[in-house]
Amino acid sequence: MAEPLKVEPILSVRDLRTHFFASEGVVRAVDGTSFDLEPGRTLGIVGESGCGKSVTARSILRIVDQPGRIVGGEILLRQAGGQVVDLVTLPVDGKAMRSIRGGEIGLVFQEPMSSLSAYHTIGNQLIEAIRLHSGLSKQAARARAIELLALVGIPRPDQRVDSYSFELSGGLRQRVMVALALAAEPRILIADEPTTALDVTTQAQILELLRRLQQERGLAVILITHDMGVIAEMADDVVVMYLGHEVEKGPVDTIFHAPSHPYTRALLRSIPNVLAKPRERLATIAGSIPHPYARPPGCPFHPRCPEAMPGVCDKGFPEETQIADRHAVACFLYGRETA
Repeated sequence: MAEPLKVEPILSVRDLRTHFFASEGVVRAVDGTSFDLEPGRTLGIVGESGCGKSVTARSILRIVDQPGRIVGGEILLRQAGGQVVDLVTLPVDGKAMRSIRGGEIGLVFQEPMSSLSAYHTIGNQLIEAIRLHSGLSKQAARARAIELLALVGIPRPDQRVDSYSFELSGGLRQRVMVALALAAEPRILIADEPTTALDVTTQAQILELLRRLQQERGLAVILITHDMGVIAEMADDVVVMYLGHEVEKGPVDTIFHAPSHPYTRALLRSIPNVLAKPRERLATIAGSIPHPYARPPGCPFHPRCPEAMPGVCDKGFPEETQIADRHAVACFLYGRETA
């Protein structure tokens, strides 16, 4: 039997480190993250607020706010022609990076109200993005903008194109953000908390929209969220992050049915269960994420971990251990050192 063809990742992040240099000290927002994104698949990045998910997305697009900067690692993008470029080596404001940002890689921001201009119509904002990457005339770009609004399910797109963001509901604003991300027909779409602050019905509609667009266009998607339910529904592969590190990664079925890291198991226990008894308390994770200027020594999760081993977990950082095909975990419970 012939072996299945190996699919080359469209995006590979290797030991990415993004730090913020403030007068109070250095915040290591992302401190050694690695993962692969394959064509046509959805990679879910999950973790509590403050674990580095959004900074990872901004690092890929090279839009990290000052005083932050990438201090190490590689972001390898396999372009349409097959050549591989390391985005870390490109000038932030150079022509090559600007063509990739919004061109090869689209981004759906977390909060559309603060991401969309209140002074320009949504049509003008779409037309600007379209013309930046395509060179179409203003009239042709307007027609394309109306097509994109129809594509993302906005009713009466020929009228809505002249609306302002404050005239739209939260769900429609998020659809406009998806249309903006697709303006240049990217091959990768990064969705950063795309359902935050939306009601449950609208959340389901936005997720269904992303799923449909991925199937129709063959998009590779990075979905950033703290909602394990969204991950279970949407993702093919999962990266679990804690305090700037990926602590576990693998196929979504493995992560949900055979979680290995204590943090992953704690996240899954905290999901509300429809079979729970009335008034039964939800499981919580003890403690809270450490202050960014007071990171604990050793494994960053050990102060909150019920399985922490004194003298081991508080002394060194665990190396990533491959425990099954495509399934890896960074924990001393599985490391060679403990064995």
